[in-house]
Amino acid sequence: MSVILTELGFTWPDGAVALHGITGTFGPGATGLVGDNGSGKSTLLRLIAGDLTPTSGSIGIDGDVGYLHQNLTLHVEDTAADLLGISKLLAALRAIEAGQTAEVLFDTVGDDWDVEARARALLDEIGVGSVTLDRRVGEMSGGEAMLVALAGVRLRRTAVTLLDEPTNNLDRAARAAVYAMVERWPGVVIVVSHDTTLLDQLSNTADIHAGRLTVFGGPYQQWRAHLQAEQDAAVQAARTAEQAVKVEKRHRVEAETTLARRLRTAQRTRDSVPRIVANMRASAAQVSAGRLRSGHDDRLQAARQAADDASARVRIDEHIRVELPDPQLPAGRQLAAVEGGDGTLYVTGPERIALIGPNGVGKTTFLEDLMRSDALRTDRVGFLPQRLDGLDDAATVLETVWSAAPDIDAETIRGQLARFLLRGDSVHRTVGGLSGGERFRVALARLLLAEPPSQLVILDEPTNNLDVTSVDQLVDALTAYRGALLVVSHDDAFLARLGIDRLWEMSEAGRIRETDRVEP
Repeated sequence: MSVILTELGFTWPDGAVALHGITGTFGPGATGLVGDNGSGKSTLLRLIAGDLTPTSGSIGIDGDVGYLHQNLTLHVEDTAADLLGISKLLAALRAIEAGQTAEVLFDTVGDDWDVEARARALLDEIGVGSVTLDRRVGEMSGGEAMLVALAGVRLRRTAVTLLDEPTNNLDRAARAAVYAMVERWPGVVIVVSHDTTLLDQLSNTADIHAGRLTVFGGPYQQWRAHLQAEQDAAVQAARTAEQAVKVEKRHRVEAETTLARRLRTAQRTRDSVPRIVANMRASAAQVSAGRLRSGHDDRLQAARQAADDASARVRIDEHIRVELPDPQLPAGRQLAAVEGGDGTLYVTGPERIALIGPNGVGKTTFLEDLMRSDALRTDRVGFLPQRLDGLDDAATVLETVWSAAPDIDAETIRGQLARFLLRGDSVHRTVGGLSGGERFRVALARLLLAEPPSQLVILDEPTNNLDVTSVDQLVDALTAYRGALLVVSHDDAFLARLGIDRLWEMSEAGRIRETDRVEP
C-alpha cells in the first residue's frame, strides 16, 4: 500500500498556483503532513482523494481512499448516518426489513448486514454513543460531528486514509480517544493537524515548503529538531558564503588599485624607452590585466553563486501578522451580563475569560445565543464562530472583509489582507473556493479589521485551522489587545498563554458558573 506523487501540480481556475512539481511517497503507517497555512496541505489531500483533478503530474494509489474533510461541520443538514457514510446502506436495510425484495437492495447491503451494530460500537468507543443516526450536524457540537465523521472513515476500512484536522473542536477526553484510534489505524494514513500531541504519535512527518515535499522518518518533535539543526547549518553556511563574497569584492578592488598604479608608472616611464619597447610593455600589461581581472571576476562569480545556493537552503516561513487597534475601553465599562448557576456573571473592562466544558454541553450554542440577546451591553462585539458558516460563499475575499470596514479604501484593505497572507489576485477569489485555513483567515481578518474596533471579541475554538507558528502570532496579537476577550478553547496551552483572568465552566445541564479549575 502506498501513495506515489510524481511531479504533481494543481492550479486554481483563477490561475493561482496551489502546488507545483510535488514528488514523494507515503507508505504504510501514519504520517503527519505539516506546513504553513496556504502551503497546500488540504489541497494535496483533496487531490489524493479525487475531489480535485491534477493540472500536471500524476498520483498512484494502491487501494481505495477514505477522507475526513476539514469543513464537514459546514454541512449542517447532513445526518450522523451521512457522516458515517451509511445512509444508503441503512435505507436498503430498512426496506428489506419492511419486506421489499428488490435485487438492488441486496446488492447495496452486500455483506454489511451488521453495519449499524458496528457503527454504534464505534460511536460508543469514541465517546459519542448518545448521538442518534438521524441527528443533524447542525444539532451537534463541532466536536461531536468530528468524532462521528471520524468513526465513519474508520468504518469504511479503506487502504488509504486522509484525516484533515481530526482533533478540531475536541475536548481532552475526545482527543485521547482519537489518539488511540489513529495509533492502531491500519494501512496508509496521512494526517494534517496543528495538534502537536497527535503529530508526535505518528511514525513519519512530511513537510510541504516552497513547493517541495520532504518526508522525514520520525515524529513531529524529532523533525523539528532535525529541521532546526539543518537550518542552523544553512544560516551559518549562508553567512560564510556572504563573507566570501565580501572578501572577493575586496580583492577585486585591490587588484584594480594595483593595475591603476602600474598604469601610472608606465605612463611616467613611457618617454624614456624606445616606442617599440613601450608598445610591447603596454600590450603585455593589457594581457596581464585582463588575466588578473578575469581571475578575480571568476572567483567573485563563484562566491556569489555559492552565496545564492546557501541562501536558498534557508527557509523563509510566512505567517499571519496581526496588530489589533485600541478600542479605547474604560476599565469599569460593563460589556455583558450573563445569568449563571450561582448568580449573574459580568464581563467588565478588558477582562480575559475562558469558557470551558466537555463536548456537547452547549458552549457554541451559548455564544450564538449571547450574540442575539440583550445580555450584551455594547454593540461593538466581534464574533468568530466555530463553524465559519456565516460567510457568503459567493462573495470575494475583498468584499467580505471590506464589508466590516466600509469607510476604509480598498487599497488599505488589500494591504491589511496581505498581513493575513491573502495577497494579489487571491483577494478576488470567492469564499466558497477557499481551503479551511484560508476561510478561517478571512473570517479572522473581517473580525479584527472591523471599524470601529470591537470592545469585546468572542472566539470559538480560534486555533482550529492555524499552523503552529500562526497560533504564536495570534497569541501575540491578543496579548496586546486592550479590549475584552471571551474564548472557548480546549487548547490549555493556548489559554495559558493568553493570560486568562477568569474561568467560566459549563455543566452538562448547560449552566455556567465561575471556577478556578480546568475541566478533567
